[in-house]
Amino acid sequence: MCCVGSKLGRRIPTGYSSRLSLIFNYAVQTHIFMIDAVFRTDTDIAVATEIIICTTCRPAASSRDVPAAGEVLLEAVQVASWELDGAQKVRVRGQACLSSCERACTVAFQAPGKYTYFFGDLAADGTTATQLLACAQLHADSTDGNLLRKDRPERLRKGILARLPPFATIAIANF
Repeated sequence: MCCVGSKLGRRIPTGYSSRLSLIFNYAVQTHIFMIDAVFRTDTDIAVATEIIICTTCRPAASSRDVPAAGEVLLEAVQVASWELDGAQKVRVRGQACLSSCERACTVAFQAPGKYTYFFGDLAADGTTATQLLACAQLHADSTDGNLLRKDRPERLRKGILARLPPFATIAIANF
């Protein structure tokens, strides 16, 4: 039995290459890391909501000669975040593609142990930027990340693409 088999209480059949064993071992270590991250009590990790903005988003028929609307929105959010106090529970980062090209500009809110929200069809301007930061602060302050429609800023009441449940932790022994 290899190291993975002993950790999982199972035997990996003979004849499988050691590469398979390495892949299983990596998967087990990754899941342990992910589960550990969910249970951490670090205030930086447990409380922070991350705003992820697609930097390659371009509304249909947009010229490639101008910066992508997602890149413009990211810059507007970064500028707006400098001007706000109390946004220390919110982090902003760009992502090259969120795969919702038909619904550009797209943004996601995520935090460990909370619902993840995914919005599209946003305008790339300062008003949207400040509303994104306000909504992210609501997400950060919420215990489960649930954002009621009536509580969200005006521009985030429409255009919701998805609401994903928090990451479910599973015991390693159940693999």
